Amino acid sequence: MSSMNPRQFAALCCAAASLVLVAGCQSDRSASPPASSAALPTMERVALGANGCWFKSGDPAFKAYRLAPELNSFSGRPRILLVPRKSPEARPLAVIQAEGHPARLQAFGPLLSEPVGTRIAADVQRWAAGGQGCS
Repeated sequence: MSSMNPRQFAALCCAAASLVLVAGCQSDRSASPPASSAALPTMERVALGANGCWFKSGDPAFKAYRLAPELNSFSGRPRILLVPRKSPEARPLAVIQAEGHPARLQAFGPLLSEPVGTRIAADVQRWAAGGQGCS
């Protein structure tokens, strides 16, 4: 695995931190969150948005990648992976996962430090919050 330079690492940390902060904002912790804010429904929304907006739409920014959802997780962390299109068995280039109720999102991987990484983070935040549509 190639090492990240400090700039790439900082960009990755910022993207991951913004996802965690947005997912963790709650106005009233004592009230039970709705079922749709749990990890699995959150990641289902993210997976549907990613599939429709990034892949089925033919978006050129994602042409080199393939979506690999892993929503049936016995670890309690459903996730989606972005892998190379021609090598789906290769190490993921991006991992987006959620855990808990309400869901706490995490995103990491070298693709998030690329120019498309800011778009990935914004789209994931929007879909996780219940928003729809493509950017």
